[in-house]
Amino acid sequence: MTSFTDSTELTAFPDHTQLPASNGAFVKNFQEHPQSLLLTDAIKPVLDRRHPDGHYCIGQDCGIYWRLTDPPERGAEALDWFYVPNVPPMLDGVVRRSYVLWREFIAPLSVVEFASGDGSEERDTTPWTGKFWIYEQVIRPAFYAIYEVSRASVEVYHLVEGQYHRLPVNDRGHWSIAALNVELGIWNGRYQNLELPWLRWWDAQGNLLLIGEERAEHAEAKADQTEQLLQQERQRAQRLAELLRAQGIDPDS
Repeated sequence: MTSFTDSTELTAFPDHTQLPASNGAFVKNFQEHPQSLLLTDAIKPVLDRRHPDGHYCIGQDCGIYWRLTDPPERGAEALDWFYVPNVPPMLDGVVRRSYVLWREFIAPLSVVEFASGDGSEERDTTPWTGKFWIYEQVIRPAFYAIYEVSRASVEVYHLVEGQYHRLPVNDRGHWSIAALNVELGIWNGRYQNLELPWLRWWDAQGNLLLIGEERAEHAEAKADQTEQLLQQERQRAQRLAELLRAQGIDPDS
């Protein structure tokens, strides 16, 4: 019997290098791109520990092809942010242009959509065309988050036995993504010169996962604090030495 994964069978199914990398649509608002970067930057250390071999990929404003259509773009969903475990970040030395389910079969673990409108598109359950239906029935990410940018509102769904169930918010106002041991929530602050509510990650204990710039600032502040403590210790030692000398005692003996 010929395997489905046999190369003679796969020639009929295009890969990411043969499919369009864009559907020609504009990003809906200026917040979307920095929001994706913020999510990726903060979660990367978690994923690096989870995948020491580096086998995972993150898509930002990237398409997932789930069926063959004419034109091909009709068979893809353009996702704002998603993470797929246990797949290489590049294929045969080529940077991914899209994620093609019929070539790799592994579903994303988490998907985040940034809804510029009222979220009706992201909640559309119409078979074969509605985004919610396609995620639930075909692409099947374990966690699907809808972030309504204008309302700073979040909904998170968990796939259980083939159906999405809306997750409750915890006492910190976050949603638990248990598979990654992290939480998702809203953070009000300044990022890339924009003071806005942002979607961010926390660890399971409620500590904000820092981005690279924040990690550097934290490390610098910790180094400064250590230097201050060392300086205080040196000053105390110097005062003690002076006191001993005043009493006729050599502090070095």
